[in-house]
Amino acid sequence: MFEVRGLHFGTAGVPLASPKPSSVEGIKTVRQLGLDAMELEFVRGVRMSDRLAEEVRRVSSELNVLLTAHAPYYINLNSPDESKVEASVRRIMDTARAAHKCGGWSIVFHPAYYGDDDPSTVHERVKRALRRVVEGLRDEGVEVWVRPETAGGLAEYGNLHEVVALSQEVEGVLPCIDFAHIHARTNGAYNTYDEIASIFTLLEKELGEECLKNMHMHFSGIEYSERGEVKHVNLEESDYNYEALARALRDFNVEGVIISESPNIEGDALLLKRAYESLK
Repeated sequence: MFEVRGLHFGTAGVPLASPKPSSVEGIKTVRQLGLDAMELEFVRGVRMSDRLAEEVRRVSSELNVLLTAHAPYYINLNSPDESKVEASVRRIMDTARAAHKCGGWSIVFHPAYYGDDDPSTVHERVKRALRRVVEGLRDEGVEVWVRPETAGGLAEYGNLHEVVALSQEVEGVLPCIDFAHIHARTNGAYNTYDEIASIFTLLEKELGEECLKNMHMHFSGIEYSERGEVKHVNLEESDYNYEALARALRDFNVEGVIISESPNIEGDALLLKRAYESLK
């Protein structure tokens, strides 16, 4: 995996301002907006020709736009149906292959649902499946980071400690930290500077200082209930304290990428970027 320097700000998918809803035009628009990252959204399936992937790779390299990718939503590494587990493994690997062809750096996915199972049992199943994913990608020469995302709903496997444990136990895996999901999952916590800073302190303690130089993060405004995430909203329509997030990113010298998943994807990406840059 190649090294990323500095902190890149970007959009989850093609910006709304893009003249065409294509990956290539999205990358160009990202750069025109003053951003420098874009997440390829394979959430409905991994479909990209080799020819298009090569064009995406060329344009992103020329414009210095960092690429990541989001795997399909239809993933559950804890399904009682083994065929669905196999399909989930395949979707993660297909996402990694596509990202690699595009020159991407990192992929993210939602790992599993608890169902009726004990969280520790789910963790072991997810860990076994992820080892297969990482080993298979390594054998193919596919070099991207594989990142389970912190989940927003209480029914979903993937609290902060679970994704950190996966990263400790499976080589080639690091967490994707979704600050809105953590906020929603804890019914409004992790919204002060000290609480947000505690996330980075935990990561540094458990995964080493180098983890903070290799971060894949998501943020947005969010609505939530006692069961966790309800839906993503724009930052200024939510209670999320993005200014505290900007301060923590600066104070911990975090490097990597942070992707806006708000409905107004580029507007909130720019809002956080400006808040961050004002702290120099």
